[in-house]
Amino acid sequence: MKALLYKSPGGPEVLEYTDAPDPEPGPRDVIVGVAATTLNQLDVSQRNGWFAMPGFTLPHIAGMDVAGTILRTGADVTRWAPGDRVVVDPSLSGVPVGSKLAGMGDLYGDLGIIGATVDGGYAEQCLAPETHVYKIPDAMSWRHAVVFPTAWMTAHHALITVGKLQAGETIMIHAAGSGVSMAAIQLAKHVGATVLATAGSQKKCDGAIKLGADHVTVNRATDITTWAREMTKGAGVNMVFDHVGAALWAASMFSLAPRGRLVNCGSTSGDTATIPSLGFMYHNGIQLLGSDPYPYEEFAPAWELYCAQDFQSSIDSVYPLEQGAEAQEKMLRGAFFGKIVLEP
Repeated sequence: MKALLYKSPGGPEVLEYTDAPDPEPGPRDVIVGVAATTLNQLDVSQRNGWFAMPGFTLPHIAGMDVAGTILRTGADVTRWAPGDRVVVDPSLSGVPVGSKLAGMGDLYGDLGIIGATVDGGYAEQCLAPETHVYKIPDAMSWRHAVVFPTAWMTAHHALITVGKLQAGETIMIHAAGSGVSMAAIQLAKHVGATVLATAGSQKKCDGAIKLGADHVTVNRATDITTWAREMTKGAGVNMVFDHVGAALWAASMFSLAPRGRLVNCGSTSGDTATIPSLGFMYHNGIQLLGSDPYPYEEFAPAWELYCAQDFQSSIDSVYPLEQGAEAQEKMLRGAFFGKIVLEP
């Protein structure tokens, strides 16, 4: 098969579009012919050597989001057949014995992730456990399906499971042009929350309005705390959904209403943040919540919700797999709104 891989860390020049061995299934695995994959920040962080997931090895084929057609099945697979259209759950928690990917399900340790610790979707074929693929409705496009696994599961777990967002609450969502925040905006509106969205440009703010955000602002030109208080008539927001980290940390905390929750699932602007006021935090009952990895049981109901609703997939652009380096450079520049898709 053809794959876009790298054998050592570095810039885009280390990516090679080359021949790679076809994956072979274990007894409870399937081989998916990749129709589409997407870019995620982790793809570039690991390629550059900035960060690596526990268990990451080289050479590596990235791509945590995979949608495609089953090509081959392992000897013990009965629920799937060649030709089935599926999306892949990349998290390797709950993988059964009999899969080549079993034994990597430690949610708080060496959690295996397709495309992050084992080979993923930047290739013509991808290995997945039979338990971790889900049927794509006949009417759904590859591109609409493939944006779901990483972005939507991250947002769903953070807002619903960890943050327990409720109808009638107000949530502030940062980095509105990213895939995970675009999912979060739509999920929050589905729940019945009022959405305040911030982004780095007016163009991205305009896009957030189209997704359903009630109020938007450019976070590089606005006092976020003052704006959030104004939008809530002084009350503050009930939840902040943040994966920016250090740059907006203090403003996010001071934007919260009493007993508000700051739910964090990333640190793109830096991994170190300081609590600006312990007094404000304990006096107001502020909760700082880390959004941990989602368990295996969460994927199926979240996927069913995505299939049943008229959510927007919000795709920025589509590149052929061999132009993956160019696509990654676009993502690094921040010149995108929504998911960037690669198609073998």
